[in-house]
Amino acid sequence: MIEIDDPADPRLDDFRDLSTADRRPDRPGGRGLVIAEGVVVVERLLESPYPVRALLGVRRRVEALGDLPAPAYVTSAEVMAEVVGFHLNRGVLAAADRAPQPDPADLIASSRRLAVLEGVGDHENLGSLFRNAAALGIDGVLLGPGCSDPLYRRSVRVSMGHVLRVPFASMPNLPEGFDLLRRNGFTVAALTPRADSLNLADAGLRGRKVAVLLGSEGPGLTDEAIAAADVAVRIPMADGVDSLNVATAAAIAFYAIA
Repeated sequence: MIEIDDPADPRLDDFRDLSTADRRPDRPGGRGLVIAEGVVVVERLLESPYPVRALLGVRRRVEALGDLPAPAYVTSAEVMAEVVGFHLNRGVLAAADRAPQPDPADLIASSRRLAVLEGVGDHENLGSLFRNAAALGIDGVLLGPGCSDPLYRRSVRVSMGHVLRVPFASMPNLPEGFDLLRRNGFTVAALTPRADSLNLADAGLRGRKVAVLLGSEGPGLTDEAIAAADVAVRIPMADGVDSLNVATAAAIAFYAIA
């Protein structure tokens, strides 16, 4: 552990300006670092394949982590706030480089249950979705067009670090990806509130190799994605409610196929 009391110390640059959109170190178009917040999430980062670069925190929080594989910069809560741009209640951060993503074909071949996302752009929803995937036995996530970066700091935090343990891969061409899924024995089930879709519980998906297709927070799945899926399924809801938050809907679907 290395004591630092100067917020301008260049060794803290991995953690600087986390609230400034054009300078954040976790921007995929910039330095693309993975930032973990809080003891629990940092512990999951330390256990993950992401190479840890450094930690920053108050002494009590850093000491709670035990032996560390990288330098740990210890400072006051005030200095931390000046560096990152806001007061951090969780008291510790870690920064890591990104790990290589699996090839979509390899992820599909080694899985039985997958989530396929189209246009899921909200970072908090994405983090919640990954947390649900980890809890309910989903083997991986395929990111279609229009999806946000799951390694953005807010997604990592909301996922409680589970985005670091659920494999994910990019699949920019969904119809072509559906063909790959089918060749590996998967049924592609599009989750939609359309009245002509099947009740999720009656679709016969439990125990099969299933890829649950989930759409964006507002309009949902595109017509093209639904048409290309093998089956359209819905979650029955009370009158007057037309949809659920995408992460909530995903959790129900994951449970139904597990």
